[in-house]
Amino acid sequence: MTEKEKLELIVKTLDLKKGEDIQVLKISDLTILADYFVIVNGTSNTHARTLADEVEFQLSQKGIEPERRESDTGNTWIILDYADIIVHVFYKETRSFYKLEGVWADGEQVDISEFITKD
Repeated sequence: MTEKEKLELIVKTLDLKKGEDIQVLKISDLTILADYFVIVNGTSNTHARTLADEVEFQLSQKGIEPERRESDTGNTWIILDYADIIVHVFYKETRSFYKLEGVWADGEQVDISEFITKD
């Protein structure tokens, strides 16, 4: 599976499960951590956990497992590390607090409109 196909599957999965404000930042020119950050928030900590679980499930169906999964005790910030793509799933208030998009503002916004269903 190519990096673009993986990114598409992640975004489509988050969209299907009603993840809010999905953002993809290309950060490969800024760091060796990953090529992309996918940032999304859920409406509750349960929703955030569901979003992360579904991404992990969908990718595992393609034989792709995260190198690491980290979360705080309240599931307000869950990180799925797929080496080239790191998925950050937040509870809404936690995302507002950490402002990850601002920290990585030098990253390039990726147009994901082709992956998102129109309401």
